[in-house]
Amino acid sequence: MNTTLIVFVVLYLLGTLGIGVWAGTRIKNSTDFAIAGRSLPLIMVVTTTFATWFGAETVMGIPAKFVQSGLGSVVEDPFGAGTCLILVGLFFAMRLYKQNLLTIGDFYRQRFGKGVEVFCSVAIILSYLGWVAAQITALGLVFSVLTNGAMSETAGMIVGTLAVLIYVVIGGFLAVAWTDFIQMIVLVVGLSIIAVFSADLAGGADKVLAAVQQKDLWKFLPEPGFKDVAFFIAAAITMMLGSIPQQDVFQRVMSAKNAQTARNGAVIGGISYILFAFVPMFIVASAVVVMGQQALDIAKDDYQRLLPTFVLGKMPLVMQILFFGALLSAIKSTSSATLLAPSTSFVENILKNLRPHMGDRQQLLAMRWTIVVFAALVLAYAVAMKGTPIYDLVSSAYQVTLVGAFVPLLFGLYWPRATTQGAIFSLGAGIGTWLVCFPQISKLGEAFPGQLAGLIAAVIGMLVGSLAPQWLRNRHEHKHHVTGLKD
Repeated sequence: MNTTLIVFVVLYLLGTLGIGVWAGTRIKNSTDFAIAGRSLPLIMVVTTTFATWFGAETVMGIPAKFVQSGLGSVVEDPFGAGTCLILVGLFFAMRLYKQNLLTIGDFYRQRFGKGVEVFCSVAIILSYLGWVAAQITALGLVFSVLTNGAMSETAGMIVGTLAVLIYVVIGGFLAVAWTDFIQMIVLVVGLSIIAVFSADLAGGADKVLAAVQQKDLWKFLPEPGFKDVAFFIAAAITMMLGSIPQQDVFQRVMSAKNAQTARNGAVIGGISYILFAFVPMFIVASAVVVMGQQALDIAKDDYQRLLPTFVLGKMPLVMQILFFGALLSAIKSTSSATLLAPSTSFVENILKNLRPHMGDRQQLLAMRWTIVVFAALVLAYAVAMKGTPIYDLVSSAYQVTLVGAFVPLLFGLYWPRATTQGAIFSLGAGIGTWLVCFPQISKLGEAFPGQLAGLIAAVIGMLVGSLAPQWLRNRHEHKHHVTGLKD
């Protein structure tokens, strides 16, 4: 056990807690707590959007999948995830910002009514379980590796959850934004230095890139068969479109000081995420060159341990400190955002429907208590799902919002003829089709991806539900008109 390394990690955790306490003194109302009072400059919108995506799976999940199966296996994340932020910036940020909403659920209420608001909000909240659980699982792994097994992964999960929970509950989104800003500096600097050192260990960057080329890992597109192409497209759109109606993305858009900052921050954050995600991929490729078959065996059996094993086994103390600082920055930035977002949605879009006369002070207190309850639920879920790969926990989280909440948001913003009935049909058809394709229910999901089938059904549901009543009404009026003429 390296005591010096652990001391540095503890000091770093205490530093982020201090920022949370400081931010808490500036929280005056629920708007400050939920979206930082719509005051953040461009640099902070960029860092906080980038930070939300750059989590445990980016550092430990994506690189291991890349060295095993190539670039095509990570189309969902980082390519889909980064493109999601770009699409949000280009097509959604300014339209939503101008509506001056507190949550994404508020849009569904204003456009389609309370029923759609509650249903979409529940879908969005449930989608966070897997994502936050992935970050908590990673925190447990990090603390277990740091203490050389003296702290169990479960104990590490509890400690890690508390470390994040305290500053989010006290400081809200303002604490998240400031800690994201600092953590992203640590992350970018730390991983960049480690990438240079890793290349040196491997005998030069050219050797690493040559090894990647030799293994044909740059291959991106699938085989030109219907099934392969369908599953490739499904993987790409899961996070690309399924993450657009997410409260954490919405919070970053709404926290900007103006609409242009909201748009530019999301686009720059998305591009930065896709580009910088190649850095941990390069580090793991270097690990394969240095460690050989041992690295590939770890990637196959327990890929989440590959990077920590490489750094602890092959690098000096200063690099270990940089790595674990960067890794904790990635995990904490994502987990803080994903704890705050569903809690805000629950209070604003579900609890306020049950208790419509809540004052702002009561609402702020409810948000803080909801974060605590949600953190406890996610911790229990993470412990129960222990052993599930981080990448799988994350990717499964977005399918429910893809087939449920995305189509009503898109059509609600861009199609004036979209109706409440269309939104209800879309939700029912999308989620119903997706559930039918579950492997536990049928074998349909093996032939065609359930999330793509659900998305297609959701679009059809929106079109039929919105247009059919209008068509029937027009037909009835036409028939009535013709009958009147005959009379």
